[in-house]
Amino acid sequence: MFDVIVVGGGAAGFYGAIHMARANPKLKIAIFERGKNVLSKVKVSGGGRCNVTHAEFSPHELVKNYPRGEKELLGPFHEHCTGDTMAFFQENSIALKIEEDGRVFPKSDSSQTIIDFFLSEADRLGITILRNSSVKEFKVDGQGQWQVTTMNKHYFAKKLFLATGSNGKIWKLLEQMGHTIVPPVPSLFTFNIKDSRINGLQGICCNVSVAVYQKNRYNPKIKIQLKSGLPKKPEMVSEGPLLITHWGLSGPAILKLSAWGANLLHDLQYDFRVEVNWMPEYTTESMYGYLRQIKEMEPKKTVIKSRAIEIPQRLWYRLVLAAGIEKDLKWASATNDDLKNLAKELTACSLKVNGKSTYKEEFVTAGGVDLKEINFKTFESKIVPNLYLAGEIINVDAITGGFNFQNAWTGAYIAAKAISTDFS
Repeated sequence: MFDVIVVGGGAAGFYGAIHMARANPKLKIAIFERGKNVLSKVKVSGGGRCNVTHAEFSPHELVKNYPRGEKELLGPFHEHCTGDTMAFFQENSIALKIEEDGRVFPKSDSSQTIIDFFLSEADRLGITILRNSSVKEFKVDGQGQWQVTTMNKHYFAKKLFLATGSNGKIWKLLEQMGHTIVPPVPSLFTFNIKDSRINGLQGICCNVSVAVYQKNRYNPKIKIQLKSGLPKKPEMVSEGPLLITHWGLSGPAILKLSAWGANLLHDLQYDFRVEVNWMPEYTTESMYGYLRQIKEMEPKKTVIKSRAIEIPQRLWYRLVLAAGIEKDLKWASATNDDLKNLAKELTACSLKVNGKSTYKEEFVTAGGVDLKEINFKTFESKIVPNLYLAGEIINVDAITGGFNFQNAWTGAYIAAKAISTDFS
């Protein structure tokens, strides 16, 4: 018999269990993990460095990084925000650093630092960790307590805290108890593109603007205004670093699009077009004007060898050829049509997307328990008493950069506070 059973040995599960035990040391707490390893997602986060959170300390600004959950997380972030998370780790002798892009990592650059702390702290607090304990069923028995069934045994607890992430089996059990489950779709992913303009250019990174199209036309379904500081335009647009990869396009600009457009891109079956502006400070018209100026300044130089446009040389070479300009054509001989075609390649480069790839090992989904069914003052279910949910099990997800972990830390902390208070 336990006071609290935590299902899910990940970030939210451990953070919540530790805060419960610290607040009320008398609590008997168990963490159930279906696999043999706990904290597996923490281990791979940030390329194995663990992107703990993001250095955005204003709740009003922080929530803008959540395509789903922006309104609901505002209150919780006022109670436990980025600064609280960082203070928690630092007070426990885990030195942190803030990188230029705002991501926060342990100074050790190793996720094992976080994992070792969680495991040692759980041991110190007497928290039971049951590995290889896949939950088959949970229900409220005749005495009003939770009965949690694994493959081999029944366990009992007064309160149940679910932090299982994107787990279809758990979602199905919750649905049977009356919860509404928003169908899950991938949220963070890269775009698969095969195009001669980018093939073989893996490793090139540029600051760009990217817009989404369906086939060859704007898709009226995608006339939405993105948040998180993205430009408010009638099409789906993202700005930021773009990385050319072996399979297509990645980087923050693409990952923002994949997160904010998760449901829409799923509806399109990942068959659409993107239009990349490699020079986002220019429109097609203003770029045409600039190219005319270059023609006047460098009439004897060949277009393909020009360095007047500040993009990587290999990419410039491909775009010049894609504009139909011969290798030996000099600026003086470039026609207005040549310049217009080149301006379009530079500022409105249309690429066909056919499929997606998971962003590294950091698989994130949109979907889960409907947010209307969660009390965000306690993270308790509004449908089933003494049931708490936090992390990716609920319909909250974020762009890359440590924001998904912050959602897990915040939800787990508030649930832990509510649970431990009920026992006091």
